Amino acid sequence: MYSKIKEKKEWWKEAIVYQIYPRSFKDSNGDGIGDIKGIISKLDYLEKLGITVIWLNPIFSSPNDDMGYDVSDYKNIMPEMGTMEDFEELLKGLHARGIKLIVDLVLNHTSDEHEWFKQSRSSRNNVYRNYYHWWPAENGVPPKRFSLFHEEGAWTYDALTNSYYLHYFSRKQPDLNWDNATVRKEMYSMMRFWLDKGVNGFRLDAFTFISKDTNFPIISEKYESDFINYYASGPLLHNYIQEMNLEVFSKYDIMTVGEASGIAPEQALLFTAAERKELQTLYHFDHANWGRDKNNLYYPDATNRKLSDLKKVFTKWNDVFKTDGWGTTYFTTHDQSRMVSRFGNDTVYRKESSKLLFTFLLSMRGIPYIYQGDEIGMNNIRFDNIEDYRDIHTINYYKHLAATGQNTEAFINAQKEVSRENSRTPIQWNNSLNAGFTNGTPWLKINPNYNEINVALAEENPDSILHYVRKMIALRKATPTLVYGDYELLAEEDEKIFAFTRSFDNEKIVTVLNFSDEKNEFIFPFNINNVTELINNYNTTSTLSNNRLCLQPWQAVILKLN
Repeated sequence: MYSKIKEKKEWWKEAIVYQIYPRSFKDSNGDGIGDIKGIISKLDYLEKLGITVIWLNPIFSSPNDDMGYDVSDYKNIMPEMGTMEDFEELLKGLHARGIKLIVDLVLNHTSDEHEWFKQSRSSRNNVYRNYYHWWPAENGVPPKRFSLFHEEGAWTYDALTNSYYLHYFSRKQPDLNWDNATVRKEMYSMMRFWLDKGVNGFRLDAFTFISKDTNFPIISEKYESDFINYYASGPLLHNYIQEMNLEVFSKYDIMTVGEASGIAPEQALLFTAAERKELQTLYHFDHANWGRDKNNLYYPDATNRKLSDLKKVFTKWNDVFKTDGWGTTYFTTHDQSRMVSRFGNDTVYRKESSKLLFTFLLSMRGIPYIYQGDEIGMNNIRFDNIEDYRDIHTINYYKHLAATGQNTEAFINAQKEVSRENSRTPIQWNNSLNAGFTNGTPWLKINPNYNEINVALAEENPDSILHYVRKMIALRKATPTLVYGDYELLAEEDEKIFAFTRSFDNEKIVTVLNFSDEKNEFIFPFNINNVTELINNYNTTSTLSNNRLCLQPWQAVILKLN
C-alpha cells in the first residue's frame, strides 16, 4: 500500500522531461551555435512530442570554458544564446503550449570571470574575498584536493595576492564559499529572479559539493580513490538545502531536481523525504557506469554489462522511494554518451533497441528524462582525433596521459564509446547541409549519418522511433498506473529479459523487454490468460501461450492484466 504522501498527486510527479542542450539544438543566426531563437522555432515539434517539462542547460553569461557551467553573470543571457527578451519569448511560448521550464543552476562555483571573483582576487581585504575559498601561501601548500577535470589538483596559485584558490572543476571555475551567509543570500536572490520571471523550477548542478570543511584537513586514505564521496559529505550540506527550501522553494509551486553526485541510495531520502523540506527529486549515476571499467570510468568494459546488474541498480533506487520521496529515470544526459550506443544495439537493431529503451523509460517508476535526439535514435559519433573534441573533461585527461607518457591512442578509442561529446553533437533535423542545424560552421562536428537519421525522415515514417516515442508518451500520460503504480521486478537473474509489473488501484501492468540480439522466451510467474496489449515495438501481435511470451530481438511489450 502507498502512503498518503504517495497518493497525493503533483504535476511534477507526472512530468515527462525533455532535456535541451541549447548549443546543439538549433542555430537561428548562422554562427554555428544553437540558441534560444532556434529552440523557439521548434516549439511545435516539442509540443507534438508530448513532453510536459523542458530542462534547459545553462544559458547564462559565460566564457564557456565548460560550456556554460562556468557562469560569469547569473542574471544575464550569454550572447551566443540570445537576449533576455528571447528567453522571455521562449518561456511564454512554452507556457502557451502547456510545457513548463526548469533551468540549470550551477551552485558550487562561478567563472573566474564573474565580477565576484575578479573582486575577490584583487585584494585580501576586498569585501568579496570571502565569497570564495582562499589559502594564504605563507601557510604552505594547501592540503591535497582533487580536480574532477584533471587539473594539477584543485588548488591554483594566484600571485596577485600570494594565495591559492579552490576549484573542484576547472581552474576557471572557482568554488563559492557557502559558509558565507552573504553568498547564500546572493544565490537565493538569483533564484527568485528567475522564478519571478515564470521559470517552473531548477536542476541543481553539483549541489552536493557546496559544503566544505573549511579547515581543509588532509583527506583520509578512505577517500583518496573515491574523493567524490568525500566532496558530497560536507558538514552543512543539509543545512544549506533546507535554508534554500525555506527561503525560496517553499514559496513557489515548482519542480526541483538535484544532480546527486556521490550520494548512495541509503542517503537519498535525507534529501527528498517530504518532512526533510529539501528537494523533491534527485538523479544518480549508478547505472551510468554500467559498461564502464570500474577502476577507470574513462574506459569501457564489456565484462561489466550484465543485465542483472542493471536491474539491481534500478530496483535498488526504486525501493528507496517506496514510501517517501520521488525518483527519476534516464538513460542519457549531456554528461553521458548516447542511450542506444550504451544500452542498446546502435547498428543492426538501432530502431528496435531505441524503442525498447523508451518503453522502459516511460513505463518505469520515477520521472522520465528524455535527452534531445534520442527520440530519433541518434548514436555515438565516435571521434577519431582529439582535435575533434571541445569538451574540457576529455581534453584535460588526454593532456594528462600525453604528459605522463601513457597510451593516448587507447584513450581516444575508449572515448568513442564513453565520451560525453557523443551526446553533444547537433540534432539532425533533416538531410540538408549540416543536418539542418545551421547554415554556418557547426561548433561541434555533426554525425555523418544524418542523411539516414534525422527528424524529417522520422516524421515521414509511421514506424519510426519518433512516432513510437510519441505513442509511448501518450500511453504514460493516459495511464496513472505508469506514474503512481508500485514496481515489482520479475526474473531478477535473467540476463536477457528485463520484466517488471506496475500496480495501482487494482490495475496491474507488466512490461517485458528483451535486451538481446536473439529471440528469447519469457515465462510469467503468474497466470496471464486474459491480457490486453497496450504497446509493442514490433508491428506484430505478441505470441503468448501457456504463460510463455516469445520475443523477437530487442522486442518490448506492455500488457495489461484483465
